[in-house]
Amino acid sequence: MTVTETLTKLEAMGNERVRLQNIKHGARTNQFGVMRGDIRTLANMIKTDHELAKALWETGNIDARFLAILIIAPKQLSITELDSMVRSERFAEVIDWLYAYVIKEHRGKEQLRLQWLFDNDPMTARLGWSLTSGRIARNSEGLDITAILDRVELEMPAAPPEVQWTMNTTLAQIGIHHPAYRERALAIGERLGIYRDYPVSKGCTSPFAPTWINEMVKRQG
Repeated sequence: MTVTETLTKLEAMGNERVRLQNIKHGARTNQFGVMRGDIRTLANMIKTDHELAKALWETGNIDARFLAILIIAPKQLSITELDSMVRSERFAEVIDWLYAYVIKEHRGKEQLRLQWLFDNDPMTARLGWSLTSGRIARNSEGLDITAILDRVELEMPAAPPEVQWTMNTTLAQIGIHHPAYRERALAIGERLGIYRDYPVSKGCTSPFAPTWINEMVKRQG
């Protein structure tokens, strides 16, 4: 399938309600508003096509980038290419898909984590903290958790919203997975109060770190 053919298919699946919802959450106007499920269906039909994925990403179209993430071959991407992709995107949901489907499984993810964690670009910093929270939850060996908590406590209040969200996730993961640091994580969350009044749907856990930590610890028994 060519880029033109793929864009034509995406355009035909466009939905004005989805497009407006994307814009409400920070997306630019270069999009068709395709439902995520329809993008997944098209990706399953195309399967892996690395060159098509790269070409779709270069269009800058939101829906094309969602699709590109699902059909790209992560192992064929260099660290430089990944860094460039992240810096070219401003819509947090695209960035989070890139993290979930490509970056967190990439062989260079630790190098990228260290590189992005101190970056001024909000999207690379967002991913630096995402990778850090993932390590805290799964393999924290070698991490200086005290230093991470110091940074969260100092920097999170003034961080850009895109970064604040994944810094908060890091704080919560420390409290959930590391009992020795739980009291401090809870205290930081209470003092900063970030997401204390965040609206959540019935049955969902609040992103307010103390509530999140206590709920997950309770579930652990």
